[in-house]
Amino acid sequence: MIFSAIPVRTRERYEFVSITDEIRRAVSEAGVEEGLCVISSAHTTAGVTVNEDYDPDVGRDLAAACEALIKSLDVRFEHAEGNSDSHFLTSFFGGTQHLLVRGGELDLGRWQGVFMAEFDGPRQRTVRVAVF
Repeated sequence: MIFSAIPVRTRERYEFVSITDEIRRAVSEAGVEEGLCVISSAHTTAGVTVNEDYDPDVGRDLAAACEALIKSLDVRFEHAEGNSDSHFLTSFFGGTQHLLVRGGELDLGRWQGVFMAEFDGPRQRTVRVAVF
């Protein structure tokens, strides 16, 4: 098993940052021909998701939808830090993705990419990757 860490700097409260190239590089460097790639956020207010990575509007649209969703909720968050919405969205999206490795490459669909999903930015984040 090969482990690596990817630093991600975010600039917005809600932001989807493509880390596809970095994940592909980690898979390539691992030298695994057939296996599994586990991608995990090291944070309780940031997740990992797979979605279209061809059109940059998709990430912006997802961020806008997160903001609209939170504003539409009829809920009173009690968490004193004021970022319960971020914890909710991380649970909603998930903090980990498992992707196949085939032929020494990340097995994504034609338009798919991997995103670090920021819900409490701007911040410096770390995404952890294991390939085996």
